[in-house]
Amino acid sequence: MKDSKGFSLIELVIVIVVIGVLAAAALPRFIQVTDEAKVAALEGMAGGFATAVLSARAQWEATGRPKNSAGTNQVNYDGTVFTLTSAESDGSERDGYPFALENGITDVSSVTATECQQMLENLLQNPPRSTRNSSDLASGNYRYFVSKDIEGGTPRCLYYQLASKTVGENSGSSSATNGHYFSYRPAIGRIEVHLN
Repeated sequence: MKDSKGFSLIELVIVIVVIGVLAAAALPRFIQVTDEAKVAALEGMAGGFATAVLSARAQWEATGRPKNSAGTNQVNYDGTVFTLTSAESDGSERDGYPFALENGITDVSSVTATECQQMLENLLQNPPRSTRNSSDLASGNYRYFVSKDIEGGTPRCLYYQLASKTVGENSGSSSATNGHYFSYRPAIGRIEVHLN
């Protein structure tokens, strides 16, 4: 019989310690890469949304700035009719940015979270699953939480990336709004990314 040799206990302990040190060094880098991926995904979504907003406005310009029978700016963008902003003399509102669907509200100052969600769902060809209801968050089936606030006297749509919310928080709306998000101010067509 041949004399078989194996690893000694000391050699096994050294291998385990080396693997532990490598894992400890690699884990922070993995976490950083994960966070960077979430930021990149949010920036990509905000960029796609901005492109869609500008495409709807360009469609409106290209078709001669159409209005409906009530004199409200509207455009048929990819089969969906959107109500668009109308310029105000004080500069608080610019022409041609979508803020509601055709049969929705007619004044940009009346924008609610419902209109914000409809913008996300209808401007993008392949929109992410979104919700306005904090009770829906427990299911884990949504990628964005949609809300609205007022900034500078005009409504602002807020699209919170649920993947970046703080881990360990409850599933209520307060925890949904502590991650990264992008905002849309339809009165002036501004889209901004906010990193928390």
